[in-house]
Amino acid sequence: MSAKIHFCGPVQYQIRSMAELGESILEVFVRRMLKGPRRPGWNWFVEVATRLAKKQVNTAFKMRDVKEARRYLDSVAFSSPALSEVTIRYTVHEKFRGSWFSCRNAESPVTVLYFHGGGYSFYPQAYSSFIAHITLAAKSRTFALDYRLSPEHRFPAQLDDALNTYQWLLENGTDPDNLILAGDSAGGNLALALLLQARDLKLPLPALAIALSPPTNFDLEIVSNEFDWIDKPALLQWRDWFCDPAQRRAPLVSPLWADLRNLPPIYIQAGSAEILYDSIRAFADHGKNQGADVVLESWEDMTHVFQIFGHEAPQSADALRRFGEVIEARARGREKKEMISC
Repeated sequence: MSAKIHFCGPVQYQIRSMAELGESILEVFVRRMLKGPRRPGWNWFVEVATRLAKKQVNTAFKMRDVKEARRYLDSVAFSSPALSEVTIRYTVHEKFRGSWFSCRNAESPVTVLYFHGGGYSFYPQAYSSFIAHITLAAKSRTFALDYRLSPEHRFPAQLDDALNTYQWLLENGTDPDNLILAGDSAGGNLALALLLQARDLKLPLPALAIALSPPTNFDLEIVSNEFDWIDKPALLQWRDWFCDPAQRRAPLVSPLWADLRNLPPIYIQAGSAEILYDSIRAFADHGKNQGADVVLESWEDMTHVFQIFGHEAPQSADALRRFGEVIEARARGREKKEMISC
């Protein structure tokens, strides 16, 4: 295993995280000895990491408030060698803040505006490793937006931050033909919302939008899923923190209800074992029915944002490779028909 685990923050959180990691390893070891992997496509790392993530999220939601939950989730992180292959530069602007990730000793014409996941409420420090993987896969310079979080800042605060950042990139010479919007989970939802808003405001549109496991319908009747690391209570809490009930079907909240015509191509990745899979597939079908260029690629047995496993899982490594191939085909001028084969 090339990824390394780190514990940090308050000692009581570190101890609890260590205990949950130990429990996860033991539970997975016993289960695999007696019954084999929980899903056929899961290797040891995927199974332990999924089990640990579920424990961590459940523990976080039992904390006194969201700020304590954020500190707890930052007490454990997996980092990968990808971090040593990028440079990171934090940037603060009057209307937003974020970090530039760039491949070392290489320049690229491609810019990725990336939106992190975390239910619109969390931005764990562990994301740096994942965004490094995204940057390397895209062979790009990547601006990872540190948007305002809910419940302190509710919709449309996150979209306002994204729009301000997008306009700033355009105003500072970023070529929209080499600009990609991308994000995972809530960040995938934000990428789709920004794409819709940019079209409606008649701004220059990016070459492509990529959404990894995006929520597409906040008015969804959620069905529990025993395999995913996020569950129904967490999704309901994130939804209530993010927006009012009357806003749940707004197209900029739930793109399943949006007009998807006259948009650049949208490429989506999802795992067939994730709790949001049916709604993600419904969004892709909705786009196709409108004649939009929407493609969904699925990975069997994989859970929500499985790409975060980096090169520790073959499915994740394959998804990151496809992420880069799609950008290579679209943003570097190849024929559109070569963009995706699935």
